[in-house]
Amino acid sequence: MSLVGFMASCSDVLEAPTKSSLDEQVIFSTPILAEGAVMGIHQSFSETNSYRGRYIPFYGLNTDLEWWNSSENTSDDRALLTAYNPNVGSTQMNTDNNAWAKMYEGIERANICIRGLRAYGDVANNPELAQLLGEALTLRAFIYFDLIKAWGDVPARFEPLSTESLYIPKSDRDVIYKQIIADLEESANLVPWPKETPATRTTERVNKAFVKGFLARVALHAGGYSQRPDGSIRLSNDPALERVAMYTKAKNAALEVINSETSVLGGFEQNFRRLCEENNAAGFESLYELPFSEGRGRVLYTFGVKHRTVDKYTQQAQGGANGPLPTLFYDYDKDDIRRDITCVPYYWDGGVAISQTQATGGYQVPNKLSQWYFGKLRYEWMKRVVTSTNDDGINWQVMRLADVYLMAAEAINELDGPEAAAPYLEEVHKRAFPNNPAKVEAFMTAAKADKDAFFNAIVDERAFEFAGEMLRKSDLIRWNLLSSKLTEAKNNLAALANRTGKYAGYPDKIYYKTAADGETLEIYGLEKGHTDAEGVALGYPSSKGWFVSDGVNIITDAKINSLFLRNPDERQYWPIWQVFLDSSNGTLTNDYGY
Repeated sequence: MSLVGFMASCSDVLEAPTKSSLDEQVIFSTPILAEGAVMGIHQSFSETNSYRGRYIPFYGLNTDLEWWNSSENTSDDRALLTAYNPNVGSTQMNTDNNAWAKMYEGIERANICIRGLRAYGDVANNPELAQLLGEALTLRAFIYFDLIKAWGDVPARFEPLSTESLYIPKSDRDVIYKQIIADLEESANLVPWPKETPATRTTERVNKAFVKGFLARVALHAGGYSQRPDGSIRLSNDPALERVAMYTKAKNAALEVINSETSVLGGFEQNFRRLCEENNAAGFESLYELPFSEGRGRVLYTFGVKHRTVDKYTQQAQGGANGPLPTLFYDYDKDDIRRDITCVPYYWDGGVAISQTQATGGYQVPNKLSQWYFGKLRYEWMKRVVTSTNDDGINWQVMRLADVYLMAAEAINELDGPEAAAPYLEEVHKRAFPNNPAKVEAFMTAAKADKDAFFNAIVDERAFEFAGEMLRKSDLIRWNLLSSKLTEAKNNLAALANRTGKYAGYPDKIYYKTAADGETLEIYGLEKGHTDAEGVALGYPSSKGWFVSDGVNIITDAKINSLFLRNPDERQYWPIWQVFLDSSNGTLTNDYGY
């Protein structure tokens, strides 16, 4: 029997609810067949309008760190989607094969696998089948967590579809949180640590470090704030999700990962180079990645440094759809090595295609103050040349070890205070300042002043560590800081545009040249203390107005205002799209003022 035949669509399942149990018995008692079924869950991530082209590029924008780089085009549904003003008929999302549908397709596939492995897998005696059950439970939990992040309360289906369960209303998210926490706890007893078995030698398969790290993430969110259907923003009322209990669960899970020593932090840049090089060996910083084949995935397309022309690094003239707020570069300490890796002020241009596999080099060109690019993902770090026009095949990194350290620090500070939490924050911060231990010491001294100071240090550290990795929005929501941080970001953008307050004292222009290698850009004028007089004296061949052009601010009021068009705390979630409302037989409705 083919895998395609087994992984039937939802309609097929409904048309044949009495599908032969013998087929399931054969599949889920045979490791190689069961593995094929569980790997089929991943197909739902890679469809065009699923994670690949809709959820990963758009969920998580806009924040105090990140935005869609063309957000000022407010007549575009992509701007409305990211600027807290989407509509139920969004041209980006309102199709029956979109993220919502593909997520539930993945859940259905996981439900079938879980049922079959429980019934026929003999997981107590077969480690391979136990691993597969753990993976199916974890992938289902992963999808439900993303559904909650994007839509709040959603329908809960933890059994394969039947005629009775086809049309069901939304469940309180707390019901789903409790189930997926239980599922992750079960999975942690089923899957091995990284490198422990052939299956867990790669970051493309679920391992115990990821499961426990993800459990910590889910627990922190379940114990945090969020907008409820009545419009209130509050903690859960469910005693099982009480804040201290959730933080304790997060602390214990995170510490188990750290103390296992099955993965190592390594260098900050090294992590992203390994990702771009498609080196997915487990045991390093990356704990789990959504796998994309060469012809799938728009990770560099969306988050990579922009290439305006094809060149020797890429046959895909893409990148840079999303980028950092320009304030982010200026908010980093100049000695923080994460700054120049995360925030890139240039794009690549000048490449000329020779053939599908060859092109001339290209060179870096300064962009503009209002539009930067993330530099964690770069075509020039890849070992192969992308030839697709819109897919690059780079995996989406779901979790890395630095996140586990900072979750441990946050939870321990909440429960035990800053002194106990300090080693876990310091481990991440000192990596960012390898050449300046005095700054690390000063930072930690300030952070340990009291619990509030430590929490604020965590908020800042997570910003500088994870910018562009789409964690910030849900972090701000669970901290109840979404609206206040975005309002602060607008004020900071205005201050940067006018060079006032903490952004005062920068020169009018940047001065630049191409280095001797013919491609690398050298820029003067981005640092505090740089002056136009010194810039002119350098004799660089090129310069450009960086803050003002023809008497107009480069960062316009329209660009600043496009960060959010509605109060973010009233639009923490997307609406359920109209196509799914229409096909729900009246069981689904929108909340949150839609």
